[in-house]
Amino acid sequence: MNDDFESIVRQISSVLLGKEVQVRLALTCLFARGHLLIEDLPGIGKTTLAKVLAKCLGMEFQRIQFTSDMLPGDILGVSIFDQNAAAFHFHPGPVFTQVLLADEINRATPKTQSALLEAMEEQQVTIEGETRALAKPFFVVATQNPLEHSGTFPLPESQLDRFLMRIQLGYPDRAAEKKILQGVGAQSILEDMNTCQMHDSVLNIQAKISQVHASDTFIDYLQDIIAFTRTSPHFYVGLSPRAGLALQQAARSWAHLHGRDYMVPEDLQVVLPWVTGHRLRSRAEGMEIPRNKLMELFAQVPVPL
Repeated sequence: MNDDFESIVRQISSVLLGKEVQVRLALTCLFARGHLLIEDLPGIGKTTLAKVLAKCLGMEFQRIQFTSDMLPGDILGVSIFDQNAAAFHFHPGPVFTQVLLADEINRATPKTQSALLEAMEEQQVTIEGETRALAKPFFVVATQNPLEHSGTFPLPESQLDRFLMRIQLGYPDRAAEKKILQGVGAQSILEDMNTCQMHDSVLNIQAKISQVHASDTFIDYLQDIIAFTRTSPHFYVGLSPRAGLALQQAARSWAHLHGRDYMVPEDLQVVLPWVTGHRLRSRAEGMEIPRNKLMELFAQVPVPL
């Protein structure tokens, strides 16, 4: 898988310049059957990342612009009465796709945000008493602006916990930004891009990732990290069992995509801040802990040899 993975990374990085690390993390999240939250400024490339990922992997793409007046039916779909047939017909909403971009998700009310909970957790939605399965694979990429507080509703912890990873794109470096300013627009490159994997290949990769071996030593290290968050005075509340499973699945995905059928502690250390950063808060300030500080704290957990 390593060669195929590197090819996908190169193709996506040809559109989203200077963001190879974030591209690798986004693919790791997708292949781990997780969902991705991107928190960053407008104009950084959040929408571009979702679009180019879907195009490269041959997956259907839908985008929802979240607003304060949006209703759950705008996401899930509604039944409309057909006078000719004298019956109600269900019109599916944009959630019935494979890659769903939930743009500025925190601008919607908590009621509307909660419409995605069942979809993200169980890959199905229940509408008007009927359960409907979603497409496979199903990948939510949600965005929010960290500085825009006016007219926003903070994501509840139950919603945040549905995201396997949260990443930031950040500004491009000077060399990448020069290429952006000199080159053609990302939309033109995206239209000419060839599909590098089909969505059924994504399903095959996801199945293989679940078979990546976790040794007893690796499990012990993972449990030590989880226990550390529950006993350390630095954290307001520790990681849940579901967060532990998320860490393991992300590490599995990272290991497989880099050509191994087993996990090592380094796989866990790579994904650790991106999986736990939105799940942990400081006991003293009640705020999220900066990534560098978080890794300093986790460095206190002994790494098995």
